[in-house]
Amino acid sequence: MFDQYIVCEEGFRALSDGRTGGVVEVRMPYYRGLTLSMVEAVDLTLDGQPVPPARTTFTVHGNSYRFDELPTVTDDRWEMGERAELAFETDQPLAAGEHDVAVSVRLRISYMPVPGGGRDRKRLVLAA
Repeated sequence: MFDQYIVCEEGFRALSDGRTGGVVEVRMPYYRGLTLSMVEAVDLTLDGQPVPPARTTFTVHGNSYRFDELPTVTDDRWEMGERAELAFETDQPLAAGEHDVAVSVRLRISYMPVPGGGRDRKRLVLAA
């Protein structure tokens, strides 16, 4: 429904904590907020290469989670329009310039017989 808004065009940056990798900001592709336990996956592909979920963290309004933790998080929500951050690690530092960023979000929605969610792909520029 809101697929074209998942990947935010702003906020793409390199990690600043000494690790190699980056941060992509994403939005919920659904018209209601959901508890994080209903976020089944947020899959990231960078320049055609999938980033393993184990090398990615999900941060919403300052709270960070590993993806294996989300099924148990019932006291935190991701609201419609709210930006979440996907911080990801890479083996090599990210080069400045354009990168192909694709994100697929899978959501468990109680009244839908199939998983909800969406996909988005954008060319984002990493500043030097």
